[in-house]
Amino acid sequence: MNRNAFRIVFVLAGMVLAGVLNGTGGQTIENKGAAMSSKSKSGSELIPRAILFGNPERAGPQISPDGKRLAYLAPDKNNVLQVWIRTVGRQDDRVLTADKKRGIRAYFWAYDGVHLLYIQDTDGDENWHLYAVNLATCKTRDLTPYPGVRAGVIARNQEFPNELLIGMNRRDKRVMDAYRVDLKTSKTTLDTENPGNIVGWEADAKFRIRAAEASTPDGGFDLLYRPAVDKPFKSVMHWGPDEQGGSVLFSKDGKTLYLESSLDANATRLLAMDLATMKTTVVASDPNYDVSDLLIHPIKRVIQAVGFTEDRLRWKVLDPEVKRDFERLAKLRRGELHVTNRDLADKTWLVVYLTDDGPAYYYSYDRPTGKSTFLFTNKPKLEGLPLATMEPVSYKARDGLTIHGYLTVPAGKAPKNLPAVLLVHGGPWVRDEWGYDPEVQWLANRGYAVLQVNYRGSTGYGKKFLQAGFRQWGAKMHDDLVDAVNWLVARKTADPKRVAIMGASYGGYATLAALTFTPDVFAAGVDIVGPSNLMTLMKSIPPYWEPTRKSFEHRVGKISEETFLKSRSPLFFVDRINSPLLIGQGANDPRVKQAESEQIVAAMRKASKPVAYVLFPDEGHGFARPENRLQFYAVAEAFLAKFLGGQFEPADKVPGSTGIIKRYE
Repeated sequence: MNRNAFRIVFVLAGMVLAGVLNGTGGQTIENKGAAMSSKSKSGSELIPRAILFGNPERAGPQISPDGKRLAYLAPDKNNVLQVWIRTVGRQDDRVLTADKKRGIRAYFWAYDGVHLLYIQDTDGDENWHLYAVNLATCKTRDLTPYPGVRAGVIARNQEFPNELLIGMNRRDKRVMDAYRVDLKTSKTTLDTENPGNIVGWEADAKFRIRAAEASTPDGGFDLLYRPAVDKPFKSVMHWGPDEQGGSVLFSKDGKTLYLESSLDANATRLLAMDLATMKTTVVASDPNYDVSDLLIHPIKRVIQAVGFTEDRLRWKVLDPEVKRDFERLAKLRRGELHVTNRDLADKTWLVVYLTDDGPAYYYSYDRPTGKSTFLFTNKPKLEGLPLATMEPVSYKARDGLTIHGYLTVPAGKAPKNLPAVLLVHGGPWVRDEWGYDPEVQWLANRGYAVLQVNYRGSTGYGKKFLQAGFRQWGAKMHDDLVDAVNWLVARKTADPKRVAIMGASYGGYATLAALTFTPDVFAAGVDIVGPSNLMTLMKSIPPYWEPTRKSFEHRVGKISEETFLKSRSPLFFVDRINSPLLIGQGANDPRVKQAESEQIVAAMRKASKPVAYVLFPDEGHGFARPENRLQFYAVAEAFLAKFLGGQFEPADKVPGSTGIIKRYE
């Protein structure tokens, strides 16, 4: 599938707020003790949760298309994340937006010079609305004011500054039609109707939709193309259910369509398709790693550099015009380089350097002079704290497959006989990456070795690795996690009697599977919005996932295979649980419904199994409100300390949190 923002993605994200949690937005600092660390009973420095999980001071900067203004995310006086702007070269910073509750995490400039745009949902329901805020008056308009409707941006174009192409399921909740929105009048006009199987649209340089991805009955996808908007779409490429791919962008002249595809290769490659002959040529590839990042010229529509995430991100520069820029920026400071934004004149780049043991460092880079200007770090309070480094590791699974991951041990401690937490990413069709992770640093600071595993089925390592996880929920995917624990114990890093498992979404499922299928391996488990019954999960998927149901079933199991799905569902094996469990759930979660947690809590209560349950009535697939997030981590920290013996920062009820905490022991 392509990179359009609205596209249907059947990934159960580890945390829907991943961008928030790595410091790019969305968390509020608890006032009490936020600026200070403390000493634990053992004398080591205990970093407050509020620093690790709190709001960034400033983050996510974006330069305006004309290069004259800078926008960024920062808390307002009520500590709610808003968009702020300032004139480049001045200190006239002012808050632009006025979100009342959840904080803004995704925004971008309009090309009209009048508006800035952002998206927001209601209490985690993921029915995203698109808002336009006037730069002069701060007046905000909801461009998609339709109850229960989900919207997202397909494309914007500097040559059509007053228009947007958006996807919206206003006509039919199951599919995203393409609409044109007039930024001056807010008028919305249907552009291209979805016949029922389109999961992504692609607009050309003239702002016309000329390509799309369509789901197919075999669980795969077709690339559809039309030479003009009055011509019918025709399939020009097919990806089977075991393949990956999708459109990226049209060239400036409209004669070439850039694609990502794993056809005829193991890893996803960047291809260029000649639309006159439909022949493809390879632009960039790696035999083992999928394409993960692209740098695209804002006007020329040329792909200038391609990123491949191995243990860390590696850039392959394609365009000689930016070779010198990458060389200069590589020397600027330590960290993983990302180009986050640039103006239309391509004179100013905004870049960020990500580190594993500190904040993100943002710079403005002037291409004509080669001069870089430091803007800010997202969390300056992290500097000077005893943060741990993240070590890339690998091990052999029991069937010989090489599994990659990251190990973090407490700063200043010998990696011997430690209590440990296996932190499992969601998805499962995503991957963990190197860099600062507040959950990792929180756990390491509390005294735990933290192991993150890109188990089979994770993306980024080619289609063979991805396919190895198909229909393996609770089976070989789980074996990889147990093998990870055995590897950690064998090297004497972890105490085998003090290993917990924790994760969100699929990671939450993995936690439930671990405590039921291998009850003697883990001393405790923390499940955040994890499904407990694959049958009810499949039956309750959001309506806008319907076009991808066949693909989802191919990877997990068909809903008609009741016996198979039940055999992989932790709910039916509650009687095996030996270890205590903590569950966190959002009542408005559209992906993993509240019932997924409620049913296993009820079963555990009936079986007299130890379970703690925290329900947030104003959250969805993850905890967006900072008060709720801090409340859950306070509960989780005390829970882990009780059963693993780590350190913890005492906390009572967090003011403003709606969490309903129940314990059954």
